[in-house]
Amino acid sequence: MPCKDTTSKISILLDGNDHLLNFEFSKMTCQKEVGGGTGFRDYCLGKSVDILSELEFQDINDDLELHDTESQFLLFLEWSALGAALDQYQGKLSPNDQEQYQIATIAYESDQVEINQMVLAPSEMPKIIPCRKKNTESKHE
Repeated sequence: MPCKDTTSKISILLDGNDHLLNFEFSKMTCQKEVGGGTGFRDYCLGKSVDILSELEFQDINDDLELHDTESQFLLFLEWSALGAALDQYQGKLSPNDQEQYQIATIAYESDQVEINQMVLAPSEMPKIIPCRKKNTESKHE
């Protein structure tokens, strides 16, 4: 499991039509890139900001078939940072989240937008329902 200090940063690159070109997510304390192993970046590439802002953690976890706790934890960090940065970019971030997610810069180029954000540690993780339990529950419905 990663260390408890999850203070991190995310850099996002959008095209001129607000579709994701790339993002990089790394921990600030050790500059360790977090991601790449979950498949989340590839899952998101090319999608619009509107679609990315609506993604649900459990659906992504199911689609990527992540079963180990560490991969799910890393996915949660990436997902929450990307979603918050895009919500903030669109002016939709709730006031309660603005202390945890702090935009450092938004740079507009001729055909791209680069967003850099600092992310403080999350207050809590979402409840993760193991696939075996979900499969058992769906058989009884």
